[in-house]
Amino acid sequence: FYVESFQFSSSRCAPYVTTSSSMSVAAAVDEAVGTTSLSYDEVNKLAFRALQRECKALGLSAVGTTATLRGRLLEHFGLTKDASSNQAPAATAAEIEELCATDGITFCDESDPDFDFKTLLSDVMQKSTIGHWKTATRKLKALNKRFSTPERPVPREAYVAALEACAANRLNGARASEPARKILEDMSENEYEIPLDLANSCVQNCLGEGPGGTHEDCGGIDTALAMVAAVESSQNGSTVLTEATYERLVSALAKDGAVEEAILVLRTMVVDKTFTPPLSTFADVAKAAARAQNQSEGVLQVLTYAKASGYELDNIAAVDAGRDILASGVIAAEKMDNLALGLRLLTAAAKAEGCAPDSGDALVATSSSAAQRACTLIHRRAIFKATEDSNWKLAVKLLELMPKRGLTPATAVWRAVLNTCCKNEKSRKATAILLDWCTLVEEGKADKPPVSAFNTVVNTCEVCGEEELTIKVLDAMKKTLDTDGNIITLNIALKRLAKGGNVMGCGG
Repeated sequence: FYVESFQFSSSRCAPYVTTSSSMSVAAAVDEAVGTTSLSYDEVNKLAFRALQRECKALGLSAVGTTATLRGRLLEHFGLTKDASSNQAPAATAAEIEELCATDGITFCDESDPDFDFKTLLSDVMQKSTIGHWKTATRKLKALNKRFSTPERPVPREAYVAALEACAANRLNGARASEPARKILEDMSENEYEIPLDLANSCVQNCLGEGPGGTHEDCGGIDTALAMVAAVESSQNGSTVLTEATYERLVSALAKDGAVEEAILVLRTMVVDKTFTPPLSTFADVAKAAARAQNQSEGVLQVLTYAKASGYELDNIAAVDAGRDILASGVIAAEKMDNLALGLRLLTAAAKAEGCAPDSGDALVATSSSAAQRACTLIHRRAIFKATEDSNWKLAVKLLELMPKRGLTPATAVWRAVLNTCCKNEKSRKATAILLDWCTLVEEGKADKPPVSAFNTVVNTCEVCGEEELTIKVLDAMKKTLDTDGNIITLNIALKRLAKGGNVMGCGG
């Protein structure tokens, strides 16, 4: 049962494969989720991950900004915004000629053709400077839609100024998350360089502690993922976002229960970015995977990425986060019935230094009720497997480890080990185990052994010729159960007298 490493049991355990250009946050989607048809308004109401899911389900690329994904869906469904219904009737040629008659009139336009553009741009800069982020973003939107052209685009300075106004005061309590996202996407589309500090501040501050990573119903995980996609597709995107930003995103995804997406981003950190996340980040994902249904293999992936980051499983139990990772691994191992892995992780925890006065494996096993239950079941199953194989040494070893790890063996476990030792005629080991059991009974840490357990050990002692041990076991039975035994105990005693030739003793 003790192995030095572990392998994935099937191809489903292999790490999620993605490319650095895809940002590695494409939503993990059930292929059956696709919608047969969506209206124009429905497409425009979809959040970032919902857009990714629909694109994947329809066989479209799920990589890009919010606007890019939305455009793909609109094109797929053949949807366009009907603007003609709001237009005024076109004038006839005769009406135009009559209204625009220029007989005797000379026109000389000396106005600045860029006056409206410059005025609105000035308003954007002014409002951004004084922190009026709502007005600044509205005017920036108007400037972009009404006056921006390929020859005269909105300058980068305007975007940066408006983004600074939005990013102030932690995205103004996350209320400026959506305008900030749109600015980042526009800057990426225009191939502008995004300031490093602003990009990281926006992603981190739009994540809160509410449902979906929101802060008072503002911001959230979808907005953060859209920001990350925009930043990573920008001119300097591969080096903009810091390790702390990814850590914040991974923890938020794990807390929201999005385990597969959290693992994807974690993989990006370790494999693509060559970051070394703190153990707390791995612990957040591992605990979320251990709690989720059918995500046990995800815990193994987290363990793999932790090892790839340079962490040694034999040392991480010295800190709380490391123990949480190992405990999650034990819980996953129990769900997968991988006894060898569960015992290997506990053995690794026991090797960790710096856990005094306790041992690392005991701290892992008692870290939570789920971990304690998983550890108990793993030891129980391993002991029963060892007894089926008549491997009494392994069974005894596992039984001795249980109390040291804060686990309480059930009566059936004690009896299974005793029976295995007795079948192999290990009278001294069987006696020692039974006496240890009685000691735990006195301390109130175990249920009393049945009379049959004492009879089994007494009979083995007699078979092995250990008369002194027989007396010890009988004395322990008297002390623990306050009885001299039953008819089986009497038969064993008669057998002993007959074997010794004491015929008078057999007759009473």
